[in-house]
Amino acid sequence: MHHSTHVPLAGAFGGGGLFGIGYAMGILDGLREQGIDLSTAPMVGTSAGSWAAAATALGVGYEQLAALDVPRFPNPRSGVLSNSAQRVFGNAMRANVRAIACALPRLRRTELDGAKFPLSTIVAASSAVPGLLAPQRIQGRWYIDGGVRSGVSVDLAAPADLLIVIAPLAGAMFGPFNNLVERNTNREISDWKKSCGGTVRLFAPSAATAKIATLPHHLFDKDRAIEAYARGRQEIREN
Repeated sequence: MHHSTHVPLAGAFGGGGLFGIGYAMGILDGLREQGIDLSTAPMVGTSAGSWAAAATALGVGYEQLAALDVPRFPNPRSGVLSNSAQRVFGNAMRANVRAIACALPRLRRTELDGAKFPLSTIVAASSAVPGLLAPQRIQGRWYIDGGVRSGVSVDLAAPADLLIVIAPLAGAMFGPFNNLVERNTNREISDWKKSCGGTVRLFAPSAATAKIATLPHHLFDKDRAIEAYARGRQEIREN
């Protein structure tokens, strides 16, 4: 969905479990300190990134997200994620937030619009990691984690003069998975630039930040996520 007009500022935030939420929120809070505030900017979020987008639009601080109980994984019970999300986001809707999910059965990448559905519902759909959490139902369709198709979905970001891209699984993060996310994200960035002509600032974990999560299950560890938040803020200060 490309709007015909450019906005000054937009965001695209990718997945990465609890670690990804912490890192993205740290970057976003750091940017806000520097006068770059995305709370009213069009944001597209995938998985962890959809939590960061919803929180930013609603002015929900990272402390509130970090205070949520982490569900036990794998958790086949339906509604686990949407109940969690509802505790912090209520039933609020925001037109500047879109969450990327994959529709079952064909895994079609789908933009769920925060003007049409509560953010708590679209965030739950976007982060229903297959094998770990139950799919989320919205209007008779089932959805799973948007990260199955693309780590960040930069190509679906709104046309803007400046696009802030946060890719928690790129940069110095672990192994072949990282290389895949990084390559895919870079390709999407060049596609977005071609079609939109704007500038991109890409944020991905530094070597120091990547040390926090060296194995996949570390991404779902709350203490590491809280550390990732602090590191994200620090990265902005050092930049």
